Amino acid sequence: MDEQKISRINELYHKSKQEGLTKAEKEEQALLRAEYIAAVRANLRGTLSQISIVEPDGSITDLSKRNEN
Repeated sequence: MDEQKISRINELYHKSKQEGLTKAEKEEQALLRAEYIAAVRANLRGTLSQISIVEPDGSITDLSKRNEN
């Protein structure tokens, strides 16, 4: 997600607190928030897939493979 969209999310938030949003702006805000949440989740999944767990027996398991089981 680019900085322009994040800035727009913030603008809509501040406007909603000050004067309220129109129906179109509420819809835009909902779409932008959903896109933002999807981007955060994808980023988190990518980060977690790079983590390895050291098991009690000393073996190393990739977190992504461990969650598949």
